[in-house]
Amino acid sequence: MLEVVAPRQRLRTSAISGIFRLAHLSDPHLPLPVPALRHLTLKQVMARASWRRKRGRTHGGRTLELLLGDIRGMQPDHLVVTGDITNLGSKGESLAAIPWLEALGSPDAVSLVPGNHDRLVPAADAGCRDWQRWTTGDDGRAGWPFRRDRGPVALIGLDSAVATPPGMASGRVGERQIDALEVMLSAAGRAGMFRAVLIHHPPILGPGGHRKALTDRAALAACLQRSGAELVLHGHHHAGRLRFLQGPHGVTTVSGVPSASAGAGAREAAGWHLHSIARRPGGWWIATEARRVDHEAGAMRVAGRWEMFLPSAAAGDLAAGAHAAATASAAKAPETPPALPFPAAPGAQPAS
Repeated sequence: MLEVVAPRQRLRTSAISGIFRLAHLSDPHLPLPVPALRHLTLKQVMARASWRRKRGRTHGGRTLELLLGDIRGMQPDHLVVTGDITNLGSKGESLAAIPWLEALGSPDAVSLVPGNHDRLVPAADAGCRDWQRWTTGDDGRAGWPFRRDRGPVALIGLDSAVATPPGMASGRVGERQIDALEVMLSAAGRAGMFRAVLIHHPPILGPGGHRKALTDRAALAACLQRSGAELVLHGHHHAGRLRFLQGPHGVTTVSGVPSASAGAGAREAAGWHLHSIARRPGGWWIATEARRVDHEAGAMRVAGRWEMFLPSAAAGDLAAGAHAAATASAAKAPETPPALPFPAAPGAQPAS
């Protein structure tokens, strides 16, 4: 079991009031309805063949049901879904996903951003618009970036999903979203909010190299480093990952989760993360529990826990900032630092 704990202090979440519990799942790849092949593009036909050969065998609805039952039992304050709800990005899939999204909870309690499979082809953009109830910001506008304030947390959702040629799974945020993100992050920081950025593709290079990367990750990372954010939640790589970016007052934690429906033959067991967030003098404590499906036991298990202190934007360079600077110095890493060592399942296959 992995446990990463900030030095000197530990967060006793049961003893602190005012905790906001944020659940994060990604890449559920809901079961594929039978599509009309004549309506599919070449890339969708290739994706369907890949699904039948691999993902259709290693991702299952029963796994997802077990995981969702675990989330409901934990009763988080909010749930975020960071993309790849569908497989082919077809209109039928996007419509079929609506009852599933409704079952997760009220749109006020669930936020989502799309993944590359949700916009596999240009026409898939219409399908993403079917999910506007879960992507509407507090200002009443649907789309990305959105800002939704829930308790002490400002949730800022980005759209990194773009249609790409066959064989590619890269993403792009674009200058418009990055400019808007900087404004939102600065405003939320001045208001003393905990800032959580939601995106499918991480702002750091990961498995799959440039074929699966965010093409403007350097511009996004620079925005985060200028304006600051406490947490970036992503999916895409079907793997639990914990990495860091240097920010103006400390580090921004970049946290990824495995696919929520990965079965026994997948590279990493299905799972989700529960982030418990509490305001502390000079900043924030965040305690994360990584929960994974144990396929042999037919139950959930704790795969790892870690805790850290993050100075708030309003705290500036107070005493808490000194601790953050030391943490930031230790956290500096190349673009491809190691992932969290969650064990792979026997006979594992890489995600695509």
